[in-house]
Amino acid sequence: MSLRDDQLATLKAAGKDFDYYNIANLDGIDHLPYSLKVLVENLVRNIDGANITDEHVKTLLDWDPNAEPSHEIQFTPSRVIMQDFTGVPCIVDLATMRDAVKDLGGDPEVINPQVQSDMVIDHSVQIDKYGIADAAQQNMDIEYQRNGERYQFLRWGQQAFKNFRVVPPGTGIIHQVNIEYLAKVVMSKAEANGNTLAYLDSCVGTDSHTTTENGLGVLGWGVGGIEAEAAMLGQPISMLVPRVVGFKLTGSIPEGVTATDVVLTITDMLRKHGVVGKFVEFYGEGIASVPLANRATIGNMGPEFGSTCGIFPIDNVTLDYLRLTGRSEEQVALVEAYAKANKLWGDASDPDYVEPQYSEYEELDLGTVVPSIAGPKRPQDRILLSEAKEMFEKTAPAYETEKTVKDPVAVSTDFRGDFDIENGDVAIASITSCTNTSNPSVMIAAGLIARNVHAKGLKPKPWVKTSLAPGSQVVADYLKAAGLQDDLDALGYQLVGFGCATCIGNSGPLLPEISEAINANDLTVTAVLSGNRNFEGRISPDVKMNYLASPPLVIAYALAGTMDFDFETQPLGTDADGNDVYLKDIWPTNAEVAAVVDGSVSREMFLKDYASVFDGDHRWKGLDVPEGELFAWNDKSTYVRKQTFFDGMKATPDPVADIHGARVLALLGDSVTTDHISPAGAFKASSPAGKYLTERGVEPKNFNSYGSRRGNHEIMVRGTFGNIRLRNQLLASVGEEVTPGGFTYDFLAKKPTTIFEASRDYIDNKVPLVVLAGKEYGTGSSRDWAAKGTVMLGVKAVITESFERIHRSNLIGMGVLPLQFPAGESYESLGLNGTETYDIAGVEKLNEGVTPKTVHVTATHEDGSKTEFDAVVRIDTPGEADYYRNGGILQYVLRNLMK
Repeated sequence: MSLRDDQLATLKAAGKDFDYYNIANLDGIDHLPYSLKVLVENLVRNIDGANITDEHVKTLLDWDPNAEPSHEIQFTPSRVIMQDFTGVPCIVDLATMRDAVKDLGGDPEVINPQVQSDMVIDHSVQIDKYGIADAAQQNMDIEYQRNGERYQFLRWGQQAFKNFRVVPPGTGIIHQVNIEYLAKVVMSKAEANGNTLAYLDSCVGTDSHTTTENGLGVLGWGVGGIEAEAAMLGQPISMLVPRVVGFKLTGSIPEGVTATDVVLTITDMLRKHGVVGKFVEFYGEGIASVPLANRATIGNMGPEFGSTCGIFPIDNVTLDYLRLTGRSEEQVALVEAYAKANKLWGDASDPDYVEPQYSEYEELDLGTVVPSIAGPKRPQDRILLSEAKEMFEKTAPAYETEKTVKDPVAVSTDFRGDFDIENGDVAIASITSCTNTSNPSVMIAAGLIARNVHAKGLKPKPWVKTSLAPGSQVVADYLKAAGLQDDLDALGYQLVGFGCATCIGNSGPLLPEISEAINANDLTVTAVLSGNRNFEGRISPDVKMNYLASPPLVIAYALAGTMDFDFETQPLGTDADGNDVYLKDIWPTNAEVAAVVDGSVSREMFLKDYASVFDGDHRWKGLDVPEGELFAWNDKSTYVRKQTFFDGMKATPDPVADIHGARVLALLGDSVTTDHISPAGAFKASSPAGKYLTERGVEPKNFNSYGSRRGNHEIMVRGTFGNIRLRNQLLASVGEEVTPGGFTYDFLAKKPTTIFEASRDYIDNKVPLVVLAGKEYGTGSSRDWAAKGTVMLGVKAVITESFERIHRSNLIGMGVLPLQFPAGESYESLGLNGTETYDIAGVEKLNEGVTPKTVHVTATHEDGSKTEFDAVVRIDTPGEADYYRNGGILQYVLRNLMK
């Protein structure tokens, strides 16, 4: 008998009986943070005697808050959620797996997600049209023209796979659809014995801001596509039991302060504290006064403050939100009964409440928060609004060059008339998706500012690109119900679409005349957006400085027209009577905002908008979709191609082999991130990906982005290691200039060339490849193509001083061997410069069911001398060894499903 059997119990909720795994009576559970209790339940429920044992549970129950993470556990998420950029490759892989099963003589229909998997198509809308009544409809038409191939494929997947649902374009942003509809908090499923099992909702997603769901008490975070695919196919995710930071909230938000100001303050505090790799958990009596929308806004910023999650426990605020958003009373009753039975109820005023122990502590009195913005290039760079003008004047000179024109530049346009623009002007003021733009308090505040401004006759400056892209259709409903959309329309804030827009760079083009004036005169113009990311170059290629702000402040900056502005001393304009109008004259009180929210946001809106959430509009329904269990691949498609990972795959894997005569593809330094490795953003016609498309008749204006073409491995492999900031030191080793970007030296052709073209030469000549790098290889967001592209370039092993955990795991998941130099050594200290050939011996021990601690590496120099060392094998768990022996996680799962 295992703990799994011992802890199975019965729970009564809403008049029904449920099986559940009781963790409330386990020794040590009381002192654990909420988030670790969630992991305890997850482990107990998934004990299998191999990857997850009773011992793993006991180790977690004995958690020492002060210890450094060292214990590895296997977390098995209950759900997977994807957006369309990162999710398309996952479905391409599943569709290709079906073909592979058929080729091996099996039943293709064994390939399905093993847990509930949902995709929300929200990352492809672009703000091409704005400031006009039908902007949203026109943008949707353009979106379908650009992405029709991908959407046809996803509609096929919606019909072909079990446990897979698609939320069509134009519905809302992934995180808002998740918390408003998809998340259950407590899930239930029918069992083989006829009973119903209740268990905790947990969810990983292919978007870093999956942490929005933490506001509901749902544990989860963003992962790369490889981890997401593994989770979809029922495989656990390896993780170290983390340190947990307890963040106590007290007091209440003062007058004139918004939820956005709170999250920017928390982000600033936690970045200074240092929470990378840790869980953050909010607790204390103060959280009872934090509305769920604000909790979700805080959770949404988890990637910005750097933690794995930023979670709140389940309490009455959770239940009220579930009711508001249309969840059934039976579901609400189940959540309450389950949370109380398993000591997951987070009401600090409850007599049975036990305050958890935490590894580290932070505290914020909400009453001390003041209006803030963040910028000009990182979300943690918080600036008090009262000091924004002064800070802009200090920062701006760093963005100017000798070509920057200091005087105003005249611009003439048909759309917005004639005007002058100059340095500091706001070119984009966007109220854009994410939970900032689905939080009723900040959205209603923006609407009330629009009403007050409209009444006084003020308008945004003509050079400002204004847009409203909410994360949920419910936002459009309550703005209309409150009569505020008309006022927003009057300021140019017409609806442009529902989805992830300006924050990911889908801000669309500026007016050509404005863009030309900016670039011809090297002007430093700015963007203000209510999103959560403002990295350099992310928002628009024409904009150098980007600032995050609350939706009402976005409108205020559109009125000011410049970042070089002091809202306390400078008027925004004059009313009809010639009186100066200041920000304080148009800012609504907290009571005014609350009254409108209470009077206009209703349960009925959620029930209506989510009644047909998977159906889509006439465009979606009108797509020409292939039918059948296998996808009809189109060889001419430049968006969706059948993957090559399973070409020639056998039912039983070949033995793994030692590596002989390998060449170095790239010689890299410290802190090479997945952004350096994985293709992202736009690309030029002169790049390998651009040449590929040009050869197929695609004009550069229709290239779209790497993100939109993630379903075509031919594009993605050509962009791997192609980041313009990558510096391959191998070029210096052979006496060539180090050209930034995806370049290397081809030792067969004896010439510098692109990394992609060199890799083809090596593959054609059956020469394996290795990558050498320094410390913290693969840091950054968990990008699947950083590992997929690596293996498709022919790389067999990556040898570094240290790895980021997720990328190391992803490399194994694609069949690439992660190795580390001996402790204290590096390629420099060993006298290696990448010109050597490499032999790696000892890998074959894996065929005996043993994972060697080290393998022997022999580097043969050009003069015939040798450098030898024992590299540490970073295959850390039995599951990872299985993946590597099978050539990757997908091959492992496919073979197991066929059995």
